[in-house]
Amino acid sequence: MSDAAVILYLHGFASSAKSTKAGYFAERLRAYGRTLVTPDFNQADFRTLTMTRMLAQVEETIAAIGRGPVTLIGSSLGGTVAVLSASRLPHLVNRLVLMAPAVMFARPGHHLLPPERVEEWRTKGSLPFFHYAYNEERPLDVSFYEDTLKYDAFGARFQQPAKIFQGLHDASVPCETVRAFAATRPNVSLTLLDEDHQLIASLPQIWSETEVFLGLNA
Repeated sequence: MSDAAVILYLHGFASSAKSTKAGYFAERLRAYGRTLVTPDFNQADFRTLTMTRMLAQVEETIAAIGRGPVTLIGSSLGGTVAVLSASRLPHLVNRLVLMAPAVMFARPGHHLLPPERVEEWRTKGSLPFFHYAYNEERPLDVSFYEDTLKYDAFGARFQQPAKIFQGLHDASVPCETVRAFAATRPNVSLTLLDEDHQLIASLPQIWSETEVFLGLNA
């Protein structure tokens, strides 16, 4: 197999380490004797989630593993975290697999809420968001939004090979944005799918291409 000895799965916003995609990858990696490491970004509390905390959790997870480099598989906001981590930790991250990466997250027109709701968020201090892992609404502090403004995933520079899977009908992460992100990076290859944001129906194709990209079947 390739040098991707350790593989981390970074889940998306209001998802969990036990998501459908995380389980799908974990099951298939077990066939190669590989364990998928899945940090839970909801810990210690979803309400106090920030991008800074997510990035620190990735770094702490890699440090705890004690060997590297690692491969990062990121979905949606997890893809954003993967890109930023690759830029920040070039010697600890060796490649990326990104599914619908939210590379314009927190920029105008590319956030969870329209501008008027962001102002409401600031006024109230927190707002409820539906959390798919808990199947209910959970409050999230506005510090999450303010913190994301410190980061620019779209402009982040990284040299590691990256494979992106993007749905043509994604209403959350515009396909045009991901095309533009990939177009200026010769180290990035992009596969467009006849899919929405979830990409669930395309998981067999995503796995097939990821298997080759990671050199698992070599």
